[in-house]
Amino acid sequence: MKTAPHQILISLIMPFLCLFCSPVTAVAKEPQIQVMLIGDSTVATYSKRPEDRPDLTGWGQVFGEFFNDNVTILNRAASGRSSKSFIKEGRWKKSVAEKANYLFIQFGHNDCPGKGDRSTDPATDYQQYLRQYIDEARAANIKPILVTPVTRRRFKNGMIWTTLRPYADAMLKVGREKNVPVIDLHQKSVALFNQLGDKKSAYFSPKPEDRSHFTSKGARKIAGLVADEIPTAVPELKPYLKQPVLKTN
Repeated sequence: MKTAPHQILISLIMPFLCLFCSPVTAVAKEPQIQVMLIGDSTVATYSKRPEDRPDLTGWGQVFGEFFNDNVTILNRAASGRSSKSFIKEGRWKKSVAEKANYLFIQFGHNDCPGKGDRSTDPATDYQQYLRQYIDEARAANIKPILVTPVTRRRFKNGMIWTTLRPYADAMLKVGREKNVPVIDLHQKSVALFNQLGDKKSAYFSPKPEDRSHFTSKGARKIAGLVADEIPTAVPELKPYLKQPVLKTN
């Protein structure tokens, strides 16, 4: 049987058309995801800032700037909360019911001694509350990521003086035990402030005497420290980061 000329032509050009088509069909768009944050005032979003700190900003408030449009940030962090009080007040129950895809957990500042009923012991109940967050998040098909508490910007003899290291170490311990990614923001923030020193890091403070919270510029630096660790700690989130990733220095 003879082959028509147009059929011969089609058979010749089809392989070349496929070469041009295949790269387009091979590119898969990343699905939309939700990333939830829970924590304290260093993470929280401030829709109404206090008059004495008009630039007060939590790092969670600007965390979304490091991701592309396929990511929705659900920042449920709240001022004054500890790992204990966030659960006792019912905030965790409401948060986990939202069924985000990923959960970043940072507590410690209000777990320290001197915080009344909010305080926890890094050797005992602080770890128990972290395990509760992890277990209940996983039961809801949410992937948990632990973030050690960002340091306060307090200096002694030119170096950061911190009381949060026991909580950071406890979180690292729970992360190893439960096979959960841990971003050691405490260590990274201590290193950053030690490098900058007191005067050069002064812009982090929303007012001179506030050594715990951040300005918008400072919050972006801290959020950047977390984002920098995502490709290693949570590699499946790497495609969602803006390219190139925003620099933190």
